[in-house]
Amino acid sequence: MELEIAQLDRRYEPLRTRDALRERRLLSSLAAGGQQSPIVVVRAGERDVVVDGYKRVRALGRLGQDLVRATSWDLSELDALVLERILRAGEHGSAIEEGWFLQELERRFGLAREEIARRFDRTPSWVSRRLSLVRELPGSVQEHIRTGAIGAHGAQRYLVPLARANELDCEALANAVAPLRASTRQLGELWSSYCTGNETTRALVIASPQVVLKARAEAAREGDARKTPVAHLLDDLRAIAAVCRRAAGRLRRGALDDASEDERKRVRVACQEARAELLTLGTRCDAELTDAR
Repeated sequence: MELEIAQLDRRYEPLRTRDALRERRLLSSLAAGGQQSPIVVVRAGERDVVVDGYKRVRALGRLGQDLVRATSWDLSELDALVLERILRAGEHGSAIEEGWFLQELERRFGLAREEIARRFDRTPSWVSRRLSLVRELPGSVQEHIRTGAIGAHGAQRYLVPLARANELDCEALANAVAPLRASTRQLGELWSSYCTGNETTRALVIASPQVVLKARAEAAREGDARKTPVAHLLDDLRAIAAVCRRAAGRLRRGALDDASEDERKRVRVACQEARAELLTLGTRCDAELTDAR
């Protein structure tokens, strides 16, 4: 069926982050070939509530289209939302987005954490951790994440810990970084400069984050230029050791406690790949280090 875009109820749009690159690609695809797959809606009262397809709706609107092809699920609004989320479980998402969704289930539908956990085959502690991520981040920072100005994964790694320590510092850094649409690595560099620097350095990070990034990049290039091949090799080996320690720590802290069978399968495959690469590296190191040359 076809529905008028202007009449759609898009109440759950704020629960999704935006990715400018993906939206540009979708826009080009729709402009060239038209809409290939329908959006999903559910009837709630007199309105058609969008369950899935927000990017397509935005792209079609930008192309000047008034209608969108849709399929309607014969489910309650709650059941449709939960089913759509389960179907998308394998996609690349973030804990913050999951937190927004769980918070919506709690607020709009009055679900207890135990009920939410049961519906997703998770534990109540998993639900609590996702909700705490959302509640610890200031609203202005969450808005930067929603619009795609700050990546959800970078925010979870750097801004959430900063918000726990000092909410005002978190907001200041986020407001400075957002216009750059920085990568997770760049956000990490600015976070490091801000957290370890003195008052002058912090002020520079807030006023001119691009200058700080350029200075760090130049310092890194100069350092690399002076390094010998052995120094580069040592850096790589130390990085590998650090990653191994970090991964082992995640496992010790229960990273797999609430994992689904699909998640455990993917982790098992990744472990096998990592073990094979480490074995190859170890064999090569042994051969080189015992070479009489």
